Formats: sequence, structure tokens, C-alpha cells
Amino acid sequence: MKLFSFPQAMLEKAIAKRLLSLAPPQRAWFAERWQQKPYKKAFIERKAMPLVMLVAKGKTWDDATFDATLQEWDVRFHEAEAAVLRPLVEGDGLLQLMQKNLPAERAQRLLARLAERPEAPPQTL
Repeated sequence: MKLFSFPQAMLEKAIAKRLLSLAPPQRAWFAERWQQKPYKKAFIERKAMPLVMLVAKGKTWDDATFDATLQEWDVRFHEAEAAVLRPLVEGDGLLQLMQKNLPAERAQRLLARLAERPEAPPQTL
């Protein structure tokens, strides 16, 4: 889902800044993974960039396009990942200009997507 080009360095800087303000358990969980290049690359490409694209393009897309793209975005977020990405939707730092004019209903749908947690697999004995 590469429909939007956004400076990756700026996004990484925003994520690193947000990492510092996480609660200690979330910070430890995310920092451990963020230091691993495969995780960092996958997180940026599969979770952060699509979210930025949905925020940026969500202002001008019609409902059908927005819904289809949101449905296509098949990812689940750990609680710490959602905490890191939530400010991208709510408005934080250098990215605030992108959130301007994003319809509140679409912002709420993006925040709800971040809040989804995968169901725990059934325990087997």
C-alpha cells in the first residue's frame, strides 16, 4: 500500500521522540524491538507509513476509497505500538499540519484501528 511518499527520517524522529514519553513497561517493550533493524523496517513500512498515508490522504478521499484502504490495511498493533502511533492521528509536533482538516469521524476510526488487539489463541493443555 505505497500511495504516499513521506520523509522516513522525519517519521523515525517522531517515533523516537514519542518513545521517550511511553510508560516504562511499554518503553522497554518497544525500545527492545525498535533497535532491531528488521522490526524497525517492518514497523515503518507496514504500520507507520500506511497510517501517515491514511491521515494525509484521508482528508481528500471519498468515503469508499478511505474505507477500502483502511480495510486493506491488515495489521494488528501491540499496546506500545499503538501508544507510539496515536499522536500521528491526534496531532503531534512536526506532523500537526497533516492532521489539520482530517474529519473527526475518520480520525476516530483510525484511533479505533490502533486500539484493536488480536484475540489470544485458545490455550491447549
